Amino acid sequence: QVQLVESGGGLVQAGGSLRLSCAASGRLFSSYIMGWFRQAPGKEREFAAGINWNGDTTRYADSVKGRFTISRDNAKNTVYLQMNSLKPEDTAVYYCAGTSKGSGIVVYIMPSDYRYWGQGTQVTVSS
Repeated sequence: QVQLVESGGGLVQAGGSLRLSCAASGRLFSSYIMGWFRQAPGKEREFAAGINWNGDTTRYADSVKGRFTISRDNAKNTVYLQMNSLKPEDTAVYYCAGTSKGSGIVVYIMPSDYRYWGQGTQVTVSS
């Protein structure tokens, strides 16, 4: 069983930055694909960023490309999401997710591909 705990959310003005962290339990973390998803009120959960097992492959939603950076530290069982140039439309609950599906190389973008989820952290961007 893997547990994921997000931190780092909060209130920030447009144009500002936040860094989200996701701490994972379990000794197999380094083999997992990890992703960040977000869900705004009244909307479906959507993919924001994902990273493969060793960090050399990343994927981003078009809406965050060039502004967000996902990274991981397998020695610390932690994945990060650096969010810069934040916009009000980035306001959402951000969820960390992990999966052991596949070989750890392909980064999945569908929520249904991820087995483990954190409780979420709120990010609010004011205009």
